[in-house]
Amino acid sequence: MKRFVIIACALMLASSAFAAPFQPTLLKLEAAPNVQYSFDGSLLEIPVTVTGSPAGLIFSVYTKDMAESIPYTVNGYLDWHEVNGVDTCIYYSSVKTVQVGTTSVTWDGKDQDGNAVEQGEYTYYIWAFDNQGSKELVLKWKYPTNNNAFIDADESGVPLAEPIFYNATNRWTLGGDPEDDTLRQTTVVTAIPPEGWKMRADSFPDPADHDFMFTHVTNKEAVMAMIMKWKFVAGGDAEVDEEWGEEGGRSETFSMPEDGEPGVVSDGEYLYFCNAPYHDVTQAAADFFIMDMDGYMVDRVDITQWWSDLAGADAGAQMNGGPNDIFIKNGKVFLNCHCSCLVQMVDPARYLDSSETEDLMVWCNDNGDYVLDHNFEATAEKKWVCNDYNVGPYVYTVNADQELFSILNGYDVGVVTFGLLGPDGTGMGYQLVANETAGWKRGELLLDNDTPFDGMYLDNMQAGGSHVDDDWDESADPNTYFLGHDVIRGVISTGVGVADAAPAGFVVEQNAPNPFNPTTTINFSIAEAGDVSIDVFNVAGQKVDSLASGFMSAGSHSVVWDASNFSAGIYFYTVKSGSLSKTIKMTLIK
Repeated sequence: MKRFVIIACALMLASSAFAAPFQPTLLKLEAAPNVQYSFDGSLLEIPVTVTGSPAGLIFSVYTKDMAESIPYTVNGYLDWHEVNGVDTCIYYSSVKTVQVGTTSVTWDGKDQDGNAVEQGEYTYYIWAFDNQGSKELVLKWKYPTNNNAFIDADESGVPLAEPIFYNATNRWTLGGDPEDDTLRQTTVVTAIPPEGWKMRADSFPDPADHDFMFTHVTNKEAVMAMIMKWKFVAGGDAEVDEEWGEEGGRSETFSMPEDGEPGVVSDGEYLYFCNAPYHDVTQAAADFFIMDMDGYMVDRVDITQWWSDLAGADAGAQMNGGPNDIFIKNGKVFLNCHCSCLVQMVDPARYLDSSETEDLMVWCNDNGDYVLDHNFEATAEKKWVCNDYNVGPYVYTVNADQELFSILNGYDVGVVTFGLLGPDGTGMGYQLVANETAGWKRGELLLDNDTPFDGMYLDNMQAGGSHVDDDWDESADPNTYFLGHDVIRGVISTGVGVADAAPAGFVVEQNAPNPFNPTTTINFSIAEAGDVSIDVFNVAGQKVDSLASGFMSAGSHSVVWDASNFSAGIYFYTVKSGSLSKTIKMTLIK
């Protein structure tokens, strides 16, 4: 009898272990949102509280609210860095490894070249990831790559308590038992036309209804492509949205050369996709497509000036470098290819306002900063040639967080995990997760939307060695893992910004209602009469609206923001009165 009880208890324990939900411990940072500094060469020390897990911290300083005054600029060794209308990096630190608790980051007021920075107002960022802990299993299915992404908010923009990891034919709600594959929802796509058409790469949920998906399909023999829309039907066949597009769930068709791989993304206003003819050795070709939400082409932008390289082709490499991966965050579209050193962030909305091709480009990171570079070695046969898919690092996926820091897996460049680029494309070095090897790296995703599952989602393909030697079924680990990640920002200035240091008469309240749609009220009080400004910023730190600017009397005031013309998401408002300021986050839902 006793033996039976012991066996029964063991079975219960095994069952309990099998049913363990995925509930990650989040890495979180806290620091003062406003910091005073004299810019006299002294050492600025910013206290930082780290909770959840140990971390590697990277501190950086950027210009603030200068984006509109920064023209198209090409700089750096070999002209590796192109920027256009974006606040730019002045300084970034190396990684500082810290434990849970209180630590600090420091800055001596100098730029990356060691020159003193002028007095003024600057944005600082602290970017962090768990560089000491072990990866935690999320699900035993499909490592993160350019075929997968997260649905992290509902159709009105409110963050989901349980985000959904998805691709065109699979969905997994975070929080379930990683070992229980019955929790994975699947659908079968049988709706693609049979005449040589094939689904390609990324799919994207309809921002207006997440039950529906957009997918890029191509016909290589006909050299044609189109977008299709269908409904994800769990446990059944996907259903074509017969009411969408030109012909029963299909957009108008358009010419698309071989390697039309990147897939499609959307900001809810338009659909975006590219061609990627990196095997074409005869003709420079790279295009960025903009299609309306009804499936009709709006524009086809020639981006060969960035993605095609005649000199490289003459040197024996490839004419074209993609892009063959696409990702969207906060309206900005990121482009890259495993076959090229180039990483690019573009702004379709800005281009549509001006119709100038250069206005599409926000930044490019090219060969010259030793981050994701090709043929940089002294022994390289094609010295500094970028478009070369015969050399590493092979970068399959680009992903970005709310502050537009982007990470790209790095394989065949030594023992590294990913390269880190700042919000302006500044290369901030290769970063390394604990216990990593030089084996295959296939992808990564960042979940960063105030959900209970925010963090970094990585593959573990390194377990299978190189992509050449790897036996996919036997030795690789094609699963998805979690590590902590967070990023915060604040302001460094000569004025007092910390609320506790301000006179009692300077008070800025949380907007109400919050979340809101489409209007909200901001109440504040100022101690002395004077000039007051109230500005609204998006998550990239760009000013998107000005609510007030002028003289106000001492006392209480209120302003109303009507966000009818703005997309759902997270915004920040800053109230300035003389040398005092305070910034508060708010959420617009629709």
